[in-house]
Amino acid sequence: MPDPAVGASDLPARGTLLGFDFGLARIGVASGELETGRASALTTVHEESNERRFAAIARLIAEWRPVALVVGVPLHLDGSEHELTARCRRFANQLHGRFGLPVHHADERLSSAAAEASLAEAGMKRWRERKAVLDAAAASLILQHFLDRHRHANT
Repeated sequence: MPDPAVGASDLPARGTLLGFDFGLARIGVASGELETGRASALTTVHEESNERRFAAIARLIAEWRPVALVVGVPLHLDGSEHELTARCRRFANQLHGRFGLPVHHADERLSSAAAEASLAEAGMKRWRERKAVLDAAAASLILQHFLDRHRHANT
């Protein structure tokens, strides 16, 4: 998979990005700003059908008006493809096709584990509490990683 910062040089200096942590049951969503280089958890899409999922994403895109989208792509620690890698790339292609926005891939290795540890450290001791916000927190970490790489590539 190409470096997530490669191809991101066409991004404007300012604007909102939406980041996605794709899952079969849920899709975590985060927002981030190119100017500040900061990402934050936004929401989790819990819809089961593709049409309802994309309708929820369309509402978010209409509200946030992003200049680009970032989709986390899972890889194993050795860089080999994960069983969900192809599905995440397909999701990224569908986002681009439906909304006409640039879509960038970002390495999401260990993002869910890091998000869960961060939530537990922040005081969310019970799994049910963490589960409710885990996917959005993972999307935030994916998007933050992308923003950090983008900023570093442009300095």
